[in-house]
Amino acid sequence: IPESGHKYYLQFSTEDYRTGEDAGNCLATVLFPKQKSRPVVSIKCSQTKDKKEIQEEDNKFYQRMRHQSKPITANNIPDSYGNIEPALEPVWALAVAGSGSIMWEKSTETLGYFLAQVKSVRQWIRKDDFIEFDYTVLLHEMPTQEIISCHMRLTWLPGQPLRVKHFCAPEGHGAEPGSGAESGSAAGPSAEKGASF
Repeated sequence: IPESGHKYYLQFSTEDYRTGEDAGNCLATVLFPKQKSRPVVSIKCSQTKDKKEIQEEDNKFYQRMRHQSKPITANNIPDSYGNIEPALEPVWALAVAGSGSIMWEKSTETLGYFLAQVKSVRQWIRKDDFIEFDYTVLLHEMPTQEIISCHMRLTWLPGQPLRVKHFCAPEGHGAEPGSGAESGSAAGPSAEKGASF
C-alpha cells in the first residue's frame, strides 16, 4: 500500500495448545507500517470449542493456580532435554500466551520470534482475586538466531484479558524497554497502555 506499508491476508487453522485438537480457522490481515511500529492486526476466528467449555477449562486452571499451598517457583522450562514437568505445563502455557504480546510488538516483516525457554518463574500471592507471575523468558529471534531475554509480569482473572508488562534486553545490544503494558488473550492481542514496573 503506497505510503503505508505492506498488507498481508492470511488464512490459517489453529489447534488447542495442550491437546493438539483442531480449535478452528482464522482469517487475518496484517499491515506492517513503513515507519517502525508494531504490526496492525485484524483477525476473525471460528472456534470449534464451545465458549462454556473454554470458560470451564479457564476456571479449572485458575482455581489450581489460585489455591497453591505455596507460591510456584521454577527454573529452566523446558529443561535442557526439552522436557516439561507435568505440574509446570500450565505455567509454561501461561508464558506462551503472555510472550505472544511481546513477539507481536517486536516482530517485523523480516524478524520473527519464538519462545525458547522460561529461565525463571515466580508466583506472587495477591490479596485480590487475580493471579500474578513474574517470568524471565528467552525469545529466539529469526532469522538472526539471537536469544533475547525479557522480564514479563502477568496478571490474569478468568473472563478478562491477560495483562502483560515487559522489559526486554537483547544480548549485546543494551536494554530496550517494552511498551509498559500489554493485554492479550487467545482471541488476539489488544493494546493497553500502563505504567512500567
